[in-house]
Amino acid sequence: MVKVQVRSVRREFQITNRDGKKEKLPVLNDLDLDIHEGEFITLIGQSGCGKTTLLNLLAGLDKKDSGEILVDSKPLEERSFNRGFVFQSYALLPWRTVIRNLEVGLEIRKIKKKERREIARHYLDMVGLKAFENQYPHQLSGGMKQRVAIARVFAYKPDLLLMDEPFAALDAQTRESLQMELLRIWENDKKTIIFVTHSIDEAILLSDRIAFMSAGRIREIINVDLPRPRSMKNKANKENDSVNSAFEFTQIRERIESMLQDEKLKTLSFGAYL
Repeated sequence: MVKVQVRSVRREFQITNRDGKKEKLPVLNDLDLDIHEGEFITLIGQSGCGKTTLLNLLAGLDKKDSGEILVDSKPLEERSFNRGFVFQSYALLPWRTVIRNLEVGLEIRKIKKKERREIARHYLDMVGLKAFENQYPHQLSGGMKQRVAIARVFAYKPDLLLMDEPFAALDAQTRESLQMELLRIWENDKKTIIFVTHSIDEAILLSDRIAFMSAGRIREIINVDLPRPRSMKNKANKENDSVNSAFEFTQIRERIESMLQDEKLKTLSFGAYL
């Protein structure tokens, strides 16, 4: 079943050119994309290709200039309780404790206090932070803050989860840990996730499909048919069945690297990259 339909969506921003004149820059250029219910799809591509712009449109944080976006076969609403957003910057409320941060969306949904607390504690326990429920964000590490942000959005129980490079600012070890945490929670809840990253390995590890974006369009959709559950081979995990030990992983990685290199050459040769 198709959860999200993006049809001929166009988004332009007004910029000032070198001559000081205002002109329109197309960031999304008649983009088409179908996203299936319960799937994990990742958007990847060079900076400026429109990944975050598309995510912002789906979140209702920006407006398209033309085209159509449907969620569950209905026009996208600007505000909806059925969408959740995880930012790279955590976006935690500094005056609230960890447990109270998790309860924000539940309060909006008018869930009673006792049930709110039970739900919040359940997801806090799932990300391994039950002992920190009374701490404030400034008392947590970056990885812990991102765990709280992930737990908060899952506690809110959105049908559609949008994630904009949520692990980009973390160290490698913390990033790997949170990737596995996210997969574990997703495999349990099976929410539809649209994920943005610049990391090819991360995209392959997490995704059912990878949408490679170029100049405001979907250039290619790559199916990731590697078996789940997945893990990455590293110093701590030397098992031969790790996903990045598979031949298919290498094939997908080389395909995406080739497309990225092609995009870089276009930029150098024509200056046409958005």
